[in-house]
Amino acid sequence: MPAMTPKKPAKGAKPSAGRATPAGKRIDQRIRDLADWRGATLARMRALVLSADRSIIEEWKWNNPIWSHGAHGGILCTGEAYAKVVKLTFARAFKALVKSAMALHATGTTPKKSSSPKKNPAQPRLLSGGNPQIAKADGDLAVQAYIAAMPGWKQAVGRRIDAVATRALANVPAAKAVKWNSPFYGVEGQGWLLSFHCFTKYVKVAFFNGASLRPPPPGPSKSDDTRYLDVHEHDSLDETQLAAWIQQAAALPGWGKG
Repeated sequence: MPAMTPKKPAKGAKPSAGRATPAGKRIDQRIRDLADWRGATLARMRALVLSADRSIIEEWKWNNPIWSHGAHGGILCTGEAYAKVVKLTFARAFKALVKSAMALHATGTTPKKSSSPKKNPAQPRLLSGGNPQIAKADGDLAVQAYIAAMPGWKQAVGRRIDAVATRALANVPAAKAVKWNSPFYGVEGQGWLLSFHCFTKYVKVAFFNGASLRPPPPGPSKSDDTRYLDVHEHDSLDETQLAAWIQQAAALPGWGKG
């Protein structure tokens, strides 16, 4: 893996995780009105669905959030909040199957069942330090593939970092990707703000504008801007501080802006 502080701006499209539309504003208000775990859960589910594909659009029907396939029409899922549950009703599937649902809406066909059992896909190769080798890709699916391949206790750390970042970026047009065998998190139009990577004895979290955060993350860097947080197996990860850093970073220009 190259140095944790990238020197060149990233190229290519970035995934979308929000829409500044009238329906989007009503969904924002619904999340604020819930004002408890249901609002946080609905915000997280919203971010996951929108990160699956840029063409997904937000609508407001039956007094509930609706996510549809913008290119070909057709409801993908609804988001309903009740007293004890947040319920997502899907026309076809959830998360990884959202793309399959979109393909079904586009073609009007149903996938054929295979007569032979499917073989389990090969597990990603673990590189030096137990870091998963994952191909470059935009979107949450690539990030989840990386996390699923993290070895041992590091996987739990990866899931916690991803959950905190997803919640902290729920109200902005967030972006996720895997680059240089590391998950990246950012804001569309503002560049990347956070990444993490597996080493033998710890998971290294990089804040690309960390020197501007208050307090700055503790790990120094050869770069004037980047700061690191190393998470070891028995460390207590301060999720409140991590979320605060991510929210601060989201308001600043990130790496690769433009």
